[in-house]
Amino acid sequence: MEIQLTERAAAEYGRLSSGAMTPKMASEYLRAGNIVLRSFSETLREFYPHPDLGRRLTAAMQAYEPESAPDSVARKVRGWLEGKSRPAKREDVFRIAFALDLGEGQLSSLLGQCTGYGIHYRELRDAVYAWFLRADRGYGEARDFLASLPEPPREREYIDCGSGGHITRELQNEFRAAGTPEELREVCLGSLERFGALHLRAYQYFEKYLSQLTHPDTGWEGEPGEDYSLETVMEQYLSLHMPTGRGRGGYSVTQKLLKRNWPNATSLKNIRAHREDVPRKLLLLLYVITENVVDGEYSELDEDYLSIAERLENHWWILNAILIDCGMPTLDPRSATDWLVIYALAADGDESMSERMEQVIDHLFAGEAGG
Repeated sequence: MEIQLTERAAAEYGRLSSGAMTPKMASEYLRAGNIVLRSFSETLREFYPHPDLGRRLTAAMQAYEPESAPDSVARKVRGWLEGKSRPAKREDVFRIAFALDLGEGQLSSLLGQCTGYGIHYRELRDAVYAWFLRADRGYGEARDFLASLPEPPREREYIDCGSGGHITRELQNEFRAAGTPEELREVCLGSLERFGALHLRAYQYFEKYLSQLTHPDTGWEGEPGEDYSLETVMEQYLSLHMPTGRGRGGYSVTQKLLKRNWPNATSLKNIRAHREDVPRKLLLLLYVITENVVDGEYSELDEDYLSIAERLENHWWILNAILIDCGMPTLDPRSATDWLVIYALAADGDESMSERMEQVIDHLFAGEAGG
């Protein structure tokens, strides 16, 4: 597993691995906006470093959305390029990839930056769009092809959850082996019952971590305590003192990014009932809260002789492997949420990761409006 960091991202990682920042210092660093946050505009220009980016995107999006007013489409594209917004819909990201002739890896990266997940090869739309992009065919052709296919059944979403990764790899290989649209159609029709919109591997990790929190150990001769409700789990573990109010007046960009899509008891219930996917932010928080201790087995991370930098490096590789396994982007020190998570991972052993994160949130949001 190779993870390459840009110069700015590597500098942030080095700052975090030093262990020199107290929670108050970390909150002041975030509040001051010292992190050069990675923008969608920056990524677009990196993938397509040509002066006609704006014209090309606008023309393509207008062609893909003939029902939309040209002025509205042009404003949307300007917002992306000026760093004021990024696509909220995966469909827009697919359109961008076709418009700019991006590669499959670039498409997956853009999807991950905007939605928390890269290409999902068990989602029929994702798999078909990825095939047409690899084959250097157009967005319109891909959309027409999708419209001609029956909808896959959704009721089998979580059957045999443990084999989700195997199913995904099988489907990915079959799609890549298809050389023509006719062969692609055969793969799609023969695999309808293996498709599913939700991510099986992420759900499996979610259940593993959540079980650790809902079934607490009382510490009395190994006797388990009373099971916690999801409301109690949210209050006891996942809130981490993050303000719960919807108002965001007076918040900085970094504060808004950290607060955005913070989990609540309702989202936990929906995920558990298979009505929603597992958000990347929730998976990161669950790793921090449980410290990935879910089986009671020996871990070198428990040893006192490890330095903060060594402990962080170990967690860095473990958590990134989990993210890759779930089809999510790896940790980015230039993301506000990821920076805070990495800061928590650098706990020295005398305090828990969640306590370390909670202290930063306390300082960061102290006295702010909208809590």
